[in-house]
Amino acid sequence: MRKFIRPFIILVISLLIVLACTGLTRSARSLSLINTTGAALLFQTTPTPQLEEDKSVVGSTDGIVIMGGIITLIVIIPILARRKAWMRDT
Repeated sequence: MRKFIRPFIILVISLLIVLACTGLTRSARSLSLINTTGAALLFQTTPTPQLEEDKSVVGSTDGIVIMGGIITLIVIIPILARRKAWMRDT
């Protein structure tokens, strides 16, 4: 009986989280289109954006690579430290 208490509690908590998340989501209501039909909504066109000069700047990705390395170390070092502790116990 004791084996089933922890999984049951985790299952109940996750179901409550799922219900809370689904209860918070609502579909957005469209504008008050009283005299239009559903087919008329399909044929509305969006304006084509004007072509502008490319504003992107070519830069270095060194900062992104360094940050990825730091995040990787933050994750891997505790795992390796814990693994050494597991090896001592056995």
